[in-house]
Amino acid sequence: MNNRPTVALGLLGSVLDRGDGARRWEHWRPTVSLFQHADLRIDRFELIVEPKFRPLAETVAADIRSVSPETDVNLREIAFEDPWDFEEVFGKLHTFARSYPFEPDEEDYLVHITTGSHVQQICLFLLTESRHFPARLVQTAPPKRKESSGPGRYAVIDLDLSRYDKLVTRFEDEAAEALTFLKSGIATRNKSFNKLIEQIESVAIHSRAPMLLMGPTGAGKSQLARRIHELKKARHQLKGAFVEVNCATIRGDAASSALFGHVKGAFTGAAVNRKGHLLAANGGVLFLDEIGELGPDEQAMLLRAIEEKRFFPVGADSEVVSDFQLIAGTNRDLHNAVRAGKFRDDLLARINLWTFKLPALRERVEDIEPNLDYELDQFTRQTGAHVTFNKEARERFLEFATSPAAQWTGNFRDLNAAVCRMATLAESKRIGVDAVDEEIKRLRSTWGASPSGSDVPEQLPKLIGPDRLAQLDLFDRAQLEFVIRVCRESGSLSDAGRKLYAVTREKRKDNNDADRLRKYLLKFGLSWQVIR
Repeated sequence: MNNRPTVALGLLGSVLDRGDGARRWEHWRPTVSLFQHADLRIDRFELIVEPKFRPLAETVAADIRSVSPETDVNLREIAFEDPWDFEEVFGKLHTFARSYPFEPDEEDYLVHITTGSHVQQICLFLLTESRHFPARLVQTAPPKRKESSGPGRYAVIDLDLSRYDKLVTRFEDEAAEALTFLKSGIATRNKSFNKLIEQIESVAIHSRAPMLLMGPTGAGKSQLARRIHELKKARHQLKGAFVEVNCATIRGDAASSALFGHVKGAFTGAAVNRKGHLLAANGGVLFLDEIGELGPDEQAMLLRAIEEKRFFPVGADSEVVSDFQLIAGTNRDLHNAVRAGKFRDDLLARINLWTFKLPALRERVEDIEPNLDYELDQFTRQTGAHVTFNKEARERFLEFATSPAAQWTGNFRDLNAAVCRMATLAESKRIGVDAVDEEIKRLRSTWGASPSGSDVPEQLPKLIGPDRLAQLDLFDRAQLEFVIRVCRESGSLSDAGRKLYAVTREKRKDNNDADRLRKYLLKFGLSWQVIR
């Protein structure tokens, strides 16, 4: 049993703790009631009081001593010019907490948060949560209506949430649900992608600043943007709609009108007022896909709309207001576009606070299998037909899909189309080996000849020289040819390294695949630039 002294700290309630004469005992006074509970022993009480309420504080202190003689009551004066001024209240309570001689190893502490202004109560809560007051919170409440008198009730609240496993688990489950939601329920396995989604989830929940999603066409930017909107809406962070615009499909005057709207008569053909996409996204999310395709005039207007939440529709004399969160998408390098004079550097600076690069499908080969299952499920939802692979067909398709020969230039659009074709043509709702072989042939034809091709053996003498080639064993030559082929089919040195070292990289502390591959090539006098 803990026999350490208990010390309570609290603010004088200038209204709730007030009472006149003997009749004051007929009223519930929260500070006095704290000491009327037989099961709550308080050895010392530090009563924080404003100097102008000193007489009331002395009356309350005397009443506490009368109901709890064992309690030592001390009056601590703090002058609040405005008890509703958060900065002043927090600063003075913070100073008090830092100067008070707490001895948490020798005493237990309670902070009473029932009295004082709401701002003062909030500040006490924050300072207790931050452990400036190494205490638990105690809250009092008046007697229930059916009780004619009495001290009422009290509750002690421990802010150490680590003690509450159920609460911690609930928060963890909620975070896991958000991550799963952003991934459309797909159990992705790629560590880099999963980490990326964790970062996006955190930003989506805690920020309304613009977000920039980079990545090749078909990498899932649009779907992710829509999921971010749905997640924020589920958390009651916004009420507006999700408005998606492909900037590559709007040009010239039509672009300004589509984005910012126009008034009747603004130009030939403007027979009625048009609201525009920015106004339609008020209170919600505006997703501008391929933002790099916007013209210079639209870029300038968009920058002002982001910064000031207001803009002029085409032909209008007065501004309109729209408070939207912008998510931009691009498959272009906007920094190069800035250097080429095709994109405003100030607009890029404004949307570049939270930038996330979505990897291509060929950079996430371990995620192809769960995405294959997802696409089959989607096909079932859309058509009502439950289609599956037979075992051999599934293994054959995955073997091809995860090999360097699969270029996936259209990324998830290619995978979606492949599954849709195989499922639609499947006999008896079962995809067989013949259907897989036919689809592989179709995909190879769609992608064209591999950039590595079958000409690597012929090119090898030119790449490393005939003399060095003659010194290679047949095994080493075949290995080098394969490495060159993978490099030419990959978007970067890191991408090629991840493919070539996909197994051993998990067993190494240093996962610098690009460096490993660079050193391997250097043994033959080769570099990434030479191979490409």
